[in-house]
Amino acid sequence: MVVFDKEASSSSQTLPPFPREDTPLLARPRKLSSQGKTFANVFIAIVGSGVLGLPYTFKKTGWVFGSLMVFSVAFFTYHCMMLLIHTRRKLDSVHGLSKIASFGDLGFAVCGPIGRLSVDIMIVLAQAGFCVSYLIFISNTLAFVINYSGPDRILGLAPKSLYLWACFPFQLGLNSIPTLTHLAPLSIFADVVDLGAMGVVMVEDVMIFLQNRPALQAFGGFSVFFYGLGVAVYAFEGIGMILPLESEAKDKDKFGKVLASCMAFIALLYGSFGVLGYFAFGEDTKDIITTNFGQGLVSTLVQMGLCINLFFTLPLMMNPVFEVVERRFNDSTYCLWLRWVMVFVVSLVALLVPNFADFLSLVGSSVCVALGFVLPALFHLMVFKEELSWHGMLLDGAIVVLGVVIGVSGTWSSIAEILAPKA
Repeated sequence: MVVFDKEASSSSQTLPPFPREDTPLLARPRKLSSQGKTFANVFIAIVGSGVLGLPYTFKKTGWVFGSLMVFSVAFFTYHCMMLLIHTRRKLDSVHGLSKIASFGDLGFAVCGPIGRLSVDIMIVLAQAGFCVSYLIFISNTLAFVINYSGPDRILGLAPKSLYLWACFPFQLGLNSIPTLTHLAPLSIFADVVDLGAMGVVMVEDVMIFLQNRPALQAFGGFSVFFYGLGVAVYAFEGIGMILPLESEAKDKDKFGKVLASCMAFIALLYGSFGVLGYFAFGEDTKDIITTNFGQGLVSTLVQMGLCINLFFTLPLMMNPVFEVVERRFNDSTYCLWLRWVMVFVVSLVALLVPNFADFLSLVGSSVCVALGFVLPALFHLMVFKEELSWHGMLLDGAIVVLGVVIGVSGTWSSIAEILAPKA
């Protein structure tokens, strides 16, 4: 989650100033963050709606295979986050006052304008993809909770489409707010609701599993490997916020340990959520796990709470998109019509992708793999090429190549799932 500082950063004599790009959505604190606050900020930056698609993903991959995938993605995501930090520290030590504050700044420092453009494109696609998944969840959940039993279409629109367009004017209003200061409390509220809802869902999962004990599979086969990997990568996406968060840490030498402990905690949380959701419903697990719980009061409150959470989180997640678009097309000044066009495009895409987990896999396999693995390893390799041992260069190169292979294969697999007829 990101806030944007419009002041130019100071620069050294050898490196031009960087226009700011993506920094955390929560306002930059005046004091540096303690280890506890750093842990909380990392947690807030990473945990999002992707967790809701994990039980369905475990149904397709098998619970053992899915768990291994989640922990593997957590480890490599942590490794690539640390590659970014090491690369930034190296450049700062060389250029002195360069003040590389964001992923985009780093791309510019390493590769010039093409580096910044690459990061810009990936950030826009990733953040817009997150918002599309939010709208899919909101419209599907409202259609399920309200359980409309009248005509199939109202004013020519299916119920899901109607609920999505009903949200549209309110989203235009929220996304018109030029500053994030007024939206920051909503981010905290959203994460509290997320944790509470996840806790309730996991308790319900355990109770349902003890009653039903459905048939389960441990391994789903290699054919769904890339699909599951895409969802897992999506769930851990947050690498764009790591450089600003490390800059705000009081004890930077211990940031790596704090990040590692937070990633381990999130991996345990994700693994438990995915396993328990699949254990509760087996082959009946739906793409959004909360729709498996029926129409009870607790279920309805949880689902509506998550809808409210994502509804108010969406303008926060759209701000990196607005910053990039306004910087490139409107001289970094506020532009209402550009914001409205972007909200309209995101809403339109949400109508065309009906399955929540399938879309998570698509976004994760494409732009999130590039942001989370390919670019960090590539930037690290380019900056440290004179110092790395042969096995260090081999590791960076392998991450880049594997990232490209996984990205292409996973994108193809996800598109195939989206286009495949559903039973």
